[in-house]
Amino acid sequence: MIPILGRINELSRKQRSTGLTSIEQAEQHELRQQYLKAIRGQVLTTMMGMSVVDPLGNDVTPEKLTNEKLQRREQEGK
Repeated sequence: MIPILGRINELSRKQRSTGLTSIEQAEQHELRQQYLKAIRGQVLTTMMGMSVVDPLGNDVTPEKLTNEKLQRREQEGK
């Protein structure tokens, strides 16, 4: 679980009930951006570990994904 999710939910409940101060609104925006960045990172990590195989067992992973995997391996090797 993403640690900042509790605070995001807390601010969301407060926004619906009493409203947020400008400082809290800024905090909420920043936390949401951090949350989205974390989720995108998780999705990207998952995608980098995938291969697509057709019913005949042939690797049909999209070229874009294959190229991205190769680029990441090269960067890790440096």
